[in-house]
Amino acid sequence: MQQKAIIRAVCISERKGEQKHPVAGIVLRPRHGVEGDAHAGDWHRQISLLAKESVDLLQAKIPFPLKPGAFAENILCEGIGLSALPIGTRLRIGTALCEVTQIGKECHADCAIRRQAGDCVMPREGIFAVVLEAGEAKAGDEILVIDETEDTIS
Repeated sequence: MQQKAIIRAVCISERKGEQKHPVAGIVLRPRHGVEGDAHAGDWHRQISLLAKESVDLLQAKIPFPLKPGAFAENILCEGIGLSALPIGTRLRIGTALCEVTQIGKECHADCAIRRQAGDCVMPREGIFAVVLEAGEAKAGDEILVIDETEDTIS
């Protein structure tokens, strides 16, 4: 059975160093990432994804609400253990085709969410991908795991 998730929010930030905020929909472009997002560009971390389940675990420990985009994720989804997907996994995100390029990341200790919540799940549980085929995504769309392979993009 094919693994799938539901997109709960799509988010952008116009400037680096700011938390992302939800938008109605995003356009994903090859060699770029999310149109209008400050972190877009021709590099290996064109889009970022985080599982709602990861956010929910931290939410249970803090007294204020964690809003979509709080961890600088472009896509907040539910239903797939993202950090268990191997690099090279292809994902159909809405109508776009993407490939996982990185699991987790180094995070500077003074990021906004770490200061507020005392923790940041993105370095441990977030994933990054490049866009292979253009498309669009919005809350309610599916993310489908197309294949899992150990090969990385060229």
